[in-house]
Amino acid sequence: MKFQKHLLLFVMILVISCKDHSLLKNKIISINEGIEAHFAPDKRVNIYDINFNLKNEKVTIKGETNSTLAHQTLLDSLNNLGLDLIDQTRILPDSKVGDKKYAIANNSVINIRSKPKHSAELGTQALLGTPLKILDKQGDFYRIQTPDGYISWVDKGGIYPMRKELLDVWSNSKKIIYTNTAGFVYEHKHLDQNIISDITLGGVLKYLSEDQKTYKVEYPDQRKGYIKKSEAVLLKDWLNNNIATQESIEKTAKSMLGFPYLWGGTSSKGMDCSGFTKMTYLLNGFVIPRDASQQINAGTIVDYDLNFKNLQKGDLLFFGTRAAANKKQKVVHVGIWLGNDKMEFIHASGNVHISSMDKQNPLYDEFNKNRYLGSRRYLGVKDKNIIELKKRMKL
Repeated sequence: MKFQKHLLLFVMILVISCKDHSLLKNKIISINEGIEAHFAPDKRVNIYDINFNLKNEKVTIKGETNSTLAHQTLLDSLNNLGLDLIDQTRILPDSKVGDKKYAIANNSVINIRSKPKHSAELGTQALLGTPLKILDKQGDFYRIQTPDGYISWVDKGGIYPMRKELLDVWSNSKKIIYTNTAGFVYEHKHLDQNIISDITLGGVLKYLSEDQKTYKVEYPDQRKGYIKKSEAVLLKDWLNNNIATQESIEKTAKSMLGFPYLWGGTSSKGMDCSGFTKMTYLLNGFVIPRDASQQINAGTIVDYDLNFKNLQKGDLLFFGTRAAANKKQKVVHVGIWLGNDKMEFIHASGNVHISSMDKQNPLYDEFNKNRYLGSRRYLGVKDKNIIELKKRMKL
């Protein structure tokens, strides 16, 4: 009988202990999820991948984040619970990267993938001369962050890693921007032999000198070459003369008619729907968010009634699945309104082409009209997600 009483007491203590442990674990999960939701709501532009192990009121934290504030908030919150902490979190970038925490895109177009392997999905691209942040390294791949905040992986052949002081030298140097659809950089000024590489619309190189027909240029890795003067312009002049208007947006967008569709593409070699809108605005002096589901959160809302009456040339149109009681709105496509009496818009789907919302127009796009979600205006709108290159770049 005495043994049974002791056994019952032990079981009760065990149940209470397990209950307390379960409550504590749930509390930690709730804290961790709350910090993740606040500091990293969009995994495309933030890293917060932290987990924990709770044993005997001692918590081991493992994972990685690029937010020192998120990490410190987690530590403070757990310390307030009176827990012993073993912190094994990686704050990116760390020693794995070393002191070269920056890079410049060193190929005409670099392919940035969802995982550190060549077979991974193409997430986005960056053009020659684009400044990048390096956050991590795995094998021959670097995890980088582009000027629009997008985080993913690129192979080592596409970039030139450097220290902050060298990035500053690059940023402060005189540069040219390539304005032709595509072309080449040559080893000699005669432009008739020994191609160094190709170059595409929007590519940037350091200016060294010029003559009547050529610019002498330098790559981030110090290779030197020549390009046709008729195919490029000084970046400073280009930016100063680049005044974004409804007409310039239309002209730029139409200059890409027929460009091929490429999932993840943001260059003249191929572009997806949001890559097209992004490229159009880039060539008018703005860096905008990468994906359609991000672009819909920038600018100001127009066309609340979804009848196209309040739209202006240059507005972005978004398409997808409307919100319902049991599901959120899903944005999957974007185009640019052309602001004419034909109700036309231009978008990348199969290739870059013009469609219409008017049933009487031969270019009528019933499919996209039926999944129209609304529009956003970028021109003339101040928004932290719409970055004006004139203010960002050092000329």
